[in-house]
Amino acid sequence: MKVTVCELSNQMEQLEQEWELLIEHVKSQQSDLVLLPEMPFFPWIAQTNSVDVGVWQSSVQRHEQWMKRLIELSPTMVLTSQPVIKEGKHLNEAFIWDAEAGYKAVHHKHYLPNVEGWWEASWYEPGEKEFNIVESRNGRIGFLICTEIWFNAHAREYAKQDIDLLVCPRATELMSIDKWLAGGRTAAVVSGAYCLSSNFSSGDGTGNEWGGCGWIIEPEEGDVLGVTTKEQPFLTFEIDLSVAKAAKSSYPRNVLG
Repeated sequence: MKVTVCELSNQMEQLEQEWELLIEHVKSQQSDLVLLPEMPFFPWIAQTNSVDVGVWQSSVQRHEQWMKRLIELSPTMVLTSQPVIKEGKHLNEAFIWDAEAGYKAVHHKHYLPNVEGWWEASWYEPGEKEFNIVESRNGRIGFLICTEIWFNAHAREYAKQDIDLLVCPRATELMSIDKWLAGGRTAAVVSGAYCLSSNFSSGDGTGNEWGGCGWIIEPEEGDVLGVTTKEQPFLTFEIDLSVAKAAKSSYPRNVLG
């Protein structure tokens, strides 16, 4: 199957232009799956700790509007996260979507930073500590949203659930690219799954200096198959899910614990 990762601008006007290029890319590559950055369809609200309910509502509404546009990428399956309000709680909801099966919520971000530029715990609430895979036409998929990649016990649990794809939509900064790529490689090895990540593009003028560097990492040794760049913001690679299945029986996935 073919999977696509990307880096996209967090500036809405520029995103509109890049979206058209992404559509062209996934159709020309005949991608089966495309991963977008974390909460991609509204300027990053957690940049400030001045929480504004109106801004949150605007972000929710903008993402709902963009949900109608996912059909433009069809028949590709789309994965990312979006802000939602459920039972009175503000949450960051990971989902998968395709034209046939529609929208399926998978996971609510549990580990929330609260530091300069990433005041997430101020803006929304942690989801339940549940990290379950979802069955899809493109394999068994689990999410670790951004910061969650550093909690490797969940990658280990995903391995026990026979995961194929570990997807990590991000919103991370330029100066920490090497650290995040190391985290992605570790998550791939621990989970025995292909690790995919997409991020906001670097230097888009939104305040945070985004890091870009979407990646596709193989599951056996954590080798990086490719990364996105500002010059090449879309990356598609053909992967073999049988490699992920075989990885579960080798070290360190086969260590009992």
